[in-house]
Parts: sequence; C-alpha cells; structure tokens
Amino acid sequence: MIPKYRKQFNQEFSQEKYQKLKDILKQKGGVEPTFRISESPLFLTKDFENKLIEASESIITQIKNLPAETIQKAVPDNCRVPNDTDKPHFFTIDFGICRSENGEIEPQLIELQAFPSLYAFQKTYEETFCEVYPFLDAIKNHMPHEAFTNYLKELIVGDEHPDHVILLEIFPEQQKTAIDFALTEKLLGIKTVCLTKVKKQGKKLFYEHDGKLIEIKRIYNRVIFDELDNIPDLITEFDFREEVDVKWITHPNWFFKISKFLLPLLKHQFVPKSYFLHEFPEHENLDHFVLKPLFSFAGSGVNLNPTKEITEAIQDKENYILQRKVTYEPIFEDIKGEFSKAEIRLLYIWRENDERPILLENLGRMTKAAMVNVDFNKKDAIWIGSSNAFFAEG
Repeated sequence: MIPKYRKQFNQEFSQEKYQKLKDILKQKGGVEPTFRISESPLFLTKDFENKLIEASESIITQIKNLPAETIQKAVPDNCRVPNDTDKPHFFTIDFGICRSENGEIEPQLIELQAFPSLYAFQKTYEETFCEVYPFLDAIKNHMPHEAFTNYLKELIVGDEHPDHVILLEIFPEQQKTAIDFALTEKLLGIKTVCLTKVKKQGKKLFYEHDGKLIEIKRIYNRVIFDELDNIPDLITEFDFREEVDVKWITHPNWFFKISKFLLPLLKHQFVPKSYFLHEFPEHENLDHFVLKPLFSFAGSGVNLNPTKEITEAIQDKENYILQRKVTYEPIFEDIKGEFSKAEIRLLYIWRENDERPILLENLGRMTKAAMVNVDFNKKDAIWIGSSNAFFAEG
C-alpha cells in the first residue's frame, strides 16, 4: 500500500537479516518465539490508519453506551468471578485488511476482546524491526519506549511493589506466548506464576519464591478461565469463583463481556453484519456468513462454510454467531512477487479513571491461507505469521 517502503524493504531483505531479527528477539526475551515470526512488517497508509481509529472510536462509544445489564448477560453463570469492575483494563480490536466494493482498501472488524494481548512482545518486535532495518525509524510508532513502559507499569503494577504482582497463566512455559511473559517480567519486574503454584490462605493468595511465601496483591491475568475445564486432572488451591483479596488486571468477567457476544449489537460501515445463531433471519443467505463460537480463542471452532445441517445440529445456538464474510485483500508483496493477506489488532489499555482507552501498539498477522492462522499455510510460504504495522503518508 506504500510502494516506497515496500520496495525498499524488499530490496534490503535477506535471509541473514531475517535470522538476525529472530536472534535479537530470542536474546531480548531469553526464550525463542514458538509462533512464526513474519519476515516482513505491514506497511499501511495514514489514511488507512485514520479509518482504523475512526472505526475503533465508534465501537468504543457504542460499547460505553450499552446498558451494563446487557453486557453482563455475556458472562456464563458457571464462570462468573466476584468483585467485577466498571471497565476493563485492556481493549483489543481486530480488523481484516479488505477491499471495498468501490475498490478502496478498508478495515473490516473481525473480533474484539478485553483480554491482554502481546503488549510487551509487540513493542520489542517493532523496535527490533527498526534495529535490523534502520530506515523504519522514520515511520515507527510515535510513543517512546519509556512512555510505553510507564503506561504498562501504572496499569499492571500500580502502587504495589512488583514482588506482590504476578502474571498468572496455566503452565506458562508450555504456552506459545511464553516470550511475551518473559519480556513482561523484564519490563515490569514481576514474576510469571502458574495457577497450580498459587497458594491460598483464607482470602489471601501467595506464591513461593526462594522458600518464602509472598502475598499476591495484583494479578495480571493471562488465564483463559473457561479453558480450565478442558485440562484433565487439573489440581489448584484457588478457584477463580472464590472471593479473594486481590486486584484483577483485568477482571476475568471482561473476557466474556467484550467478545464476539457484542458483534450483533454494533453498527458501522467497517463492522460486518452479525447475528446470534438462534436469531438468524430467514431472508439472509447462509453462504454469505462465517460461523463462530462466542468464546473460542485463536480461531478455534470457526467454520468458514457453514451449512444448514451444521447450524441445525448445534444445541446451544445462543453461544454462536453468524458474521457476514469479508474478503481479505492480498496486497503485501513478497520477494517472489506473491502476495499475503493480513489483519491488524489495535492494542489499547483502559485506565480506571480514563473515559476512553489509550492506543499503545499494534499486532499484525500475515497469511497466504484462507484463515489468518499460520497452521493453515504451506510449509514453504513466506511473509506469513506474526508481524507489526508501520504507518506512513503514501
């Protein structure tokens, strides 16, 4: 979309530089990324960035105006956690990069969530791209590293000593996002703790370090609560549904409240029409829609070509939506003259005293497959995987 930067990047690209990019990320994180790192960033225009921001601001306003009781309906009774909050600490929103009927490149909403994404990793990734390709400095994110770090520290650590703040995950060393956990630890001085290692005494939670029990006062939560039921023989001292003396960053209920549950309620030219499955009108053509479970993660359970037989066989139709299909436009040219498609996630934080969230960073995903998921790509494909977007006039 910005020929100048695409041409320069492709001319400067080499496998050696790609390996250097990955080596620096591994050195900074102390662990290797276990998801695929794309060879290339996304180059997008300021005009496209303005469309992203305008759509996001509209969506944020619509969500703020929804009655609290409407959003509360999204939380399953068996997953409800006490001491809910008025707003989430995180807000992320995914857009596909598509072509409109009149030929313009435009964003189309794919999904949104109030669950922390790879904040620490993406900032490091952007900075590493600039180290390997110095010309990118001219169009990098305007937020300095120090300001970014201070925002996250204020949000996650707050007034507590970092020893009393943990990043909570289930079997963190097994997660694909382990490099983000490691970078978060370095950035904020906090520890990553597995849910199975959390100790409970009365309403207080603790973790063990150097043979001592340390009280947990704030939890940077990275556990997908409803996935715990799928882990066989899981033994923990602490159940999320118990009332405990901790501050959640962000509260687990928001995972459900800001989710695909809201898509049928939102209206904007960059928001594809969506319906709850049990409310799908007869006049609509099923062939034009994608079937999505409400509370899946990383694209699991999505059906790109649902049939009437498939939808009628679903018992809990209220837990599924049908979202109008969008067509991702392959506009990101690689060194072979082939093109990748992409989507972009905007990473916001939402401080408790702020009326609106603050945009900190972005996350890109590139693909040559039908779904924006690296597992669906051919083994020899390039310009695929995790990326980062740079915006410039052009």
